[in-house]
Amino acid sequence: MRRDEQKPLAFIAAMPGAILRGWRGLSARKRTLLALALWVLAWQGVLGGLRLMDKPALSEMQVTLLSGESTNLAALADGKPLVVNLWASWCPPCRREMPVLAAAQQRETGISFVFANQGENAATVQRYLSASQLDLANVLLDRDTTLGFVAGSGMLPITLFYDASGQWVATHLGALSAASLAKKLKPLRAY
Repeated sequence: MRRDEQKPLAFIAAMPGAILRGWRGLSARKRTLLALALWVLAWQGVLGGLRLMDKPALSEMQVTLLSGESTNLAALADGKPLVVNLWASWCPPCRREMPVLAAAQQRETGISFVFANQGENAATVQRYLSASQLDLANVLLDRDTTLGFVAGSGMLPITLFYDASGQWVATHLGALSAASLAKKLKPLRAY
């Protein structure tokens, strides 16, 4: 083994010892809090995985439009494939992907798009859309972040893809680029 290949291996080999020394250097209270936080994160991962396996039907998901009107996602899909984007105005990756999604909504007439704001009020959402000059159809207010819970993620943005029969087919975590969105939409166009 060459000398320059040994340094990364030595660093990796030293990691457990450094972590253990750091752990021992913490007070009992800090160790307890850290262990509890790690347990909660692990449990959330398990619950998120279980929720991803059991997606409710679109007709069961009641939502509120920006106008205040109540409906369900199946009605918004109108028999077409559906893209549900979960976002917030304070989220920089959400703001970066929004123009890409807005352009796709205008271009892809055979696919329905829904923009579900997570946890903000109507005035905040309307202010953001106006300031960003975004003309979006199907903007929802998910004040209790129910759709985020169903999606199994507390991370934003997250985009859910459903086929024309209302079956969940894919999820994208993080900001969508034009290329990644096109890749996700391609199978939906077949329906």
